[in-house]
Amino acid sequence: QVQLVESGGGLVQAGGSLRLSCAVSGRTFSSYAMGWFRQAPGKEREFVTAITTSGGSTAYADSVKGRFTISRVNVKNTVYLQMNSLKPEDTAVYYCAARLTGMNSGHYIAPNEYDYWGQGTQVTVSS
Repeated sequence: QVQLVESGGGLVQAGGSLRLSCAVSGRTFSSYAMGWFRQAPGKEREFVTAITTSGGSTAYADSVKGRFTISRVNVKNTVYLQMNSLKPEDTAVYYCAARLTGMNSGHYIAPNEYDYWGQGTQVTVSS
C-alpha cells in the first residue's frame, strides 16, 4: 500500500513563500512519476507541476511557471514544491500524486493519470 502525506501548508501573505513536502511510503519511490495538483473551492482540481522519476525533467502550469519549483530526493522518498511570490489566487488545497511508471517516465498532467493521492494540505494566501 502506497501512502502519500503532504505537509507544509499554511497561511502566508501575498508575495511570500511556502515549501510543501510529500513523503511517500514504500521502497520503489524512484519508480513513481510525481505531480502536484490544487483545488480551490468550487473549482475543479487543476495541474500545477510534475516531475519525472529521475527528477531530470519537470513541467509547470503557465499560472505558476517562474514562481514554483518542483524537486525530489529519491533517497528520502520525498517530493517538494517550493512556492515563491505567492498570490491570493494560489489559495487552494494542494495534493501530491504518484504514478507507477518504472525507470523511464514522462510528465503526467491529468488527474486520472495518477494512481495514488495524498490527503491534501491547505495553502491560503492573504492579500
